Amino acid sequence: MPVLLSASGISKSFEGVRALREVSFDLNAGEVHALVGENGAGKSTLIKIMTGAERADAGTLAVSGRTVPDMSPAMARSLGIAAIYQQPSLFAHLSVAENIALSLEAGRVWQRVDWAARRRRAADLLDEAGAAIDPDRLAGTLSMPEQQMVEIAKAIGAHARIVIMDEPTASLMDAEIERLFSVIGLLRAQGGGIIYISHRLEEVFAVSDRITVLRDGEAVATQATAAIDRPALIQTMVGRPLNDVFPKRPIALGACALEVRQLSNRALGLHDVSLSVSCGEVLGVAGLVGSGRTELAETIFGLEPADGGEILLRGVSVRIGSPSQAIQHGIAYVPEDRRRHGVVLEMPVAANASLASLAAVSSRGMIDRAAERRSAEGYVERLRIKTPSVSTEVGALSGGNQQKVALARWLSTGPQVLILDEPTQGVDVGAKAEIHALIQDLAERGLAIIMISSELPEILGMSDRVVVMHAGTVSGVLSRSDATQDRILALALAPTEP
Repeated sequence: MPVLLSASGISKSFEGVRALREVSFDLNAGEVHALVGENGAGKSTLIKIMTGAERADAGTLAVSGRTVPDMSPAMARSLGIAAIYQQPSLFAHLSVAENIALSLEAGRVWQRVDWAARRRRAADLLDEAGAAIDPDRLAGTLSMPEQQMVEIAKAIGAHARIVIMDEPTASLMDAEIERLFSVIGLLRAQGGGIIYISHRLEEVFAVSDRITVLRDGEAVATQATAAIDRPALIQTMVGRPLNDVFPKRPIALGACALEVRQLSNRALGLHDVSLSVSCGEVLGVAGLVGSGRTELAETIFGLEPADGGEILLRGVSVRIGSPSQAIQHGIAYVPEDRRRHGVVLEMPVAANASLASLAAVSSRGMIDRAAERRSAEGYVERLRIKTPSVSTEVGALSGGNQQKVALARWLSTGPQVLILDEPTQGVDVGAKAEIHALIQDLAERGLAIIMISSELPEILGMSDRVVVMHAGTVSGVLSRSDATQDRILALALAPTEP
């Protein structure tokens, strides 16, 4: 097979810190080559060099056998390289069709825009990606999964021969992932090559032909996927023994902490949602994109107050009209998009950890910085947050450690009910195991946990019960012993009649 892209001896340092050390990597036509490693291993730096967003300190890049000495984003596009990043890069105030057009249309001065043709092209590309999204919708109204599907549609429209997919399924459910895999199959059949980056190892084994492992900025192994199994791959990635990714232990459940009865929110598309969660319980919430999982969390937390039904805390009916009221009632919410809503990247760890509980570290209206640091240092130790200090900006931390800082922010409020929306999205397998261990520890301390996740192994591995949502309501509730991937997916796709 012809080599589409070759990186040889790539090295890169940032302010004296080595990010990549003599990394070599190649991609063949018709191949899916997976690139795996823990956060901080160098994956993002390598693909930025491949797309021209960063320049290597040493080494060479070649596309279809021709050396490219000065790769730039524009040159990468002209050479048929397209990237789908973990964090979508859409313009919030433009429509979906306009966002797609910006990435695909060359445009000329004073050229008249054919709006109907633009919308038709966007609709065709979205349909090819398997995304039921109106091209006229503003990008700012899209959920994270919907934004990711638009990015996939953009890559399809670019007719790229080399497609880099960085965590493309981070917030997708199985049905959407299957459609993405169909797109990958189409690209392969056309002679394209895909560099596939994912922390979901089951996907890596399902879709890839070869796997390259990065660790501490070095390429430590490249093997045919068929020649390595999951335990060996994890061992190669982390370079150390790894405890069970799902450290679930049975817990004697306490009293009912939260119950919702026929909860409705017309603005968010919720209707007649009923569920309960007890102290010490991890209640998994599954469902397809758009099923109402995140909308349920936002309603319970008061971001968009309910317009029908009832919320009961410890058996007492309450009205939650705002997040501040939810916090007063002992409810905390770690949102799905940690970079936009979970943490403030430009602020230090200490300030992030105290954002939701400023009163606890303040005196006479002024923040006590020493108290704030002491509190943050306690959470750094308790949650095993890897950071040089609590004064380090959160944006400098890995994804898993950013997620732990977001968790610290809400644990500082002393909640009794903790809602986690995609708690391990986009974090590596080592950080995932640590976050799961934290969830187990919090449940054993008596917290009632509602865990929303698109990853069915996570739902099955960590939940005491599973609530499945479809079209804005609960389509079924499964016990831990009865929950299987097939049963969850059946309820998510075609709920049984009541």
